[in-house]
Amino acid sequence: MTTSSLAELDDETVRSMSIGAVFSDFVGKINSLDFHRTDDLLITASEDDSVRLYDIANAKLLKTTYHKKHGADRICFTHHPSSVVCSSRYNLDTTGESLRYLSMYDNRCLRYFKGHKERVVSLCMSPVNDSFMSGSLDHSVRIWDLRVNACQGILRLRGRPTVAYDQQGLVFAVAMEGGAIKLFDSRSYDKGPFDTFLVGGDMAEVCDIKFSNDGKSMLLTTTSNNIYVLDAYGGEKRCGFSLDPSPNTTIEATFTPDGQYVLSGIYDQEMGAYMPGASANGLSATADSIVTVQVGSWDSHIGVASCLKWAPRRAMFVAASSVLTFWIPNNNSNSKSSTEVGTMDPDAR
Repeated sequence: MTTSSLAELDDETVRSMSIGAVFSDFVGKINSLDFHRTDDLLITASEDDSVRLYDIANAKLLKTTYHKKHGADRICFTHHPSSVVCSSRYNLDTTGESLRYLSMYDNRCLRYFKGHKERVVSLCMSPVNDSFMSGSLDHSVRIWDLRVNACQGILRLRGRPTVAYDQQGLVFAVAMEGGAIKLFDSRSYDKGPFDTFLVGGDMAEVCDIKFSNDGKSMLLTTTSNNIYVLDAYGGEKRCGFSLDPSPNTTIEATFTPDGQYVLSGIYDQEMGAYMPGASANGLSATADSIVTVQVGSWDSHIGVASCLKWAPRRAMFVAASSVLTFWIPNNNSNSKSSTEVGTMDPDAR
């Protein structure tokens, strides 16, 4: 499998997406994954305590490290292509080492970050500097700097917090219980939020939040498997839809890099692509005419895709449960997936 560079997406390209490579040697669920912003790399963290680094341009597993003492839960790249921040699953009570700065190059822990008392459920890196944020079940968001051990700032919140930076690193969003989303200036967050939105009618906790690349939209996924696209400036709901995968399983949704489409799980074995905020009559959209158009759907072949992300620089996305799949455009739209499920591209090992 060889992926192509990202060109302008259209409905036909999105509908043609099919499996190009499968990695099925995980023992347990994949907890989280992240793409590097500028290099063709993917990192995963899974229940088998492994952290795995992939070359996405050629569908190759580059390196696997195991972390039996702390486990591997949430993960994100730093700006360096061989360094990541990973949250711990074990021994939080005894070590307090809730976050680790890891080098994949020589399998070293460069720094421990102590402070959270319970599991980290949200983690993101600033796109412009060495700052990163973590949200924990201890009802706090902590701001860190890779260069120092000490926490740089703490926000005390209600319920489970979820965090995200916008693509310019100027603003970050914190979602919490009751459908509240607070926006902070990254340079003066200690002054409190400069705006607060409410997602009316949904009191479920937000389990994931993302900004579109142009910074104009936010994508929210809740623990009750509702998905919302909001205007990032005014907080207006551009669209919302409910999904019904397996009970007690949360899903992830993702924007395409151009912000035109949203991908998510639909049912136990399906994923779908949507064009949010379209007008039902083809004219300028009003509150009554905005609809969500389903552009395509696919059999996931892996059950519920609990992790789902589109690559920032490639015409591809990845979906994961206890199996990791790479999806690319199928040039022969009448054919089946180019790689059979349960196998791997010969060069992918």
